[in-house]
Amino acid sequence: MTDPAPHYDVIVIGGGITGAGVAREAAAAGLKTLLVEQRDYAWGTSSRSSKMIHGGLRYLAGRHPGLTRDAVQERERLLEQVPGLVDRMRYVMPHYRKAFPGPRLFQKVLWLYDRLAGAHTRQLIPVTEILQWLPGLETEGLKAASAFTDAVTDDARLVLRVLDEARALGAVTRNYTRATYVEKPDDAPWNITIADDSGESRLTAAVVVNATGAWAEHLWRGEHGKEHIRPLRGSHLVVPYERLPVSVSLTLQHPVDKRPVFLFPWLGCTVVGTTDLDHDDDLSLEPHITEPEVAYLLQAVDKAFPSSHVDTGDILSTWAGVRPVVTRGGSRSPSSESREHVIWNEGGLISVAGGKLTTFRRIARDVLLIGAPHLQDMVLQDDDAPVFQPTAPMALPRAIPHLTWRRLQGHYGHWLPQVLSAGPLDRIAGTDYLWAEVHWAVTAESVVHLDDLLLRRTRLGLLCPDGASDLLPEIQRRLAPEMNWSDTQWRQEIDRYRQLWRSAYYLPESMVP
Repeated sequence: MTDPAPHYDVIVIGGGITGAGVAREAAAAGLKTLLVEQRDYAWGTSSRSSKMIHGGLRYLAGRHPGLTRDAVQERERLLEQVPGLVDRMRYVMPHYRKAFPGPRLFQKVLWLYDRLAGAHTRQLIPVTEILQWLPGLETEGLKAASAFTDAVTDDARLVLRVLDEARALGAVTRNYTRATYVEKPDDAPWNITIADDSGESRLTAAVVVNATGAWAEHLWRGEHGKEHIRPLRGSHLVVPYERLPVSVSLTLQHPVDKRPVFLFPWLGCTVVGTTDLDHDDDLSLEPHITEPEVAYLLQAVDKAFPSSHVDTGDILSTWAGVRPVVTRGGSRSPSSESREHVIWNEGGLISVAGGKLTTFRRIARDVLLIGAPHLQDMVLQDDDAPVFQPTAPMALPRAIPHLTWRRLQGHYGHWLPQVLSAGPLDRIAGTDYLWAEVHWAVTAESVVHLDDLLLRRTRLGLLCPDGASDLLPEIQRRLAPEMNWSDTQWRQEIDRYRQLWRSAYYLPESMVP
């Protein structure tokens, strides 16, 4: 590892969306910034969320209007700045007899939701039209449905775009780099030791940002009263679109516990999620869906689409993410815990946890404002300044469909010309991905392991049968010159990836058909 400069204004520990946001805002504020991530960028929660950029109607109903207001404003900002990466999605909630909430009450909530966003998207859909939106939906007792608009994204790619903006502004970012020592002598900068496979480097920093999410308590210096991190697991199923063809996000209450569950289209497949459970496993291990969670989510599908008969044999993949929710104790259910972010400052060691994917920019700015007394040269960028550099107009290549072109522009921004020249523009069978994207990822996006490529730079491991196993020989053949792996290393990476996919991105072994 080439040693970074010995002193930074800000060192960010954690390469998820919060850390990426802090690195970007710090670099934009003229601060010398380093971000380190002990695994891959977006390895944790930020590649395993529910993919939704939304204000959170449940938070409005839970009397958190400030959180909802900030979120819908940030949603609109992202929709404007990165179309193709953050896109509008229609949400539909059916209303059944004797079920809460009824259409009249829910329309009132949506009125306030629209007002906070400065938009008008709500709509009441009569029963005669609902099946045009959701064919096969359970109609017994159906009174009407409410429709409104939020947004959807690829969360891992959003992290990569924000990190790219941070680097363009001068930040240094490193994945697979651990912070092994963090300490502050009296009246001196923070001392940090970072390490990767090639050795250690000793650094100093005016401010250290602990953006490690569910791992945040590992770096805390002292007691935080009743506050602590409550890791909550949210698990999801991915099924082929043709088995569950939804063109909008269906929002429904689970028949058992009345929690909200979503069925929504994503990258050509259909996602079912999420659960909300205490996660008691070792955080260093890959989280995975459990047998009861699979049954719970399939029960929701069966309730909504009783004639679909979706079962475990239809499941392409799964994922489970661990939310870093801050609790103040008590006996609250997981779903009752606040999702607002919390920041602690311990003499320039600033820890942040909680919050939403949607509000990463506001969280980052809050962190830097708290760190301002330690950052004498900080000039925080104007609040209305764009996060993403504008992309120069390009002509649509003849070989690329319009919707694919929109996605590519959103995913890669100003790097798109280089992406298109990195490899063939042929589509990878059964997906919207191009081979050029795979070649670009391994040459320019810090891919270290095969799962970095198949689970985060692309989502081929989630969208293709058997984790894209049938593609592995062709991936090896095409990428061998660029990856510079020996045959032995290829075999090791393929074996490692297959084992990881089976244990953390598919069904529990007891449920494998």
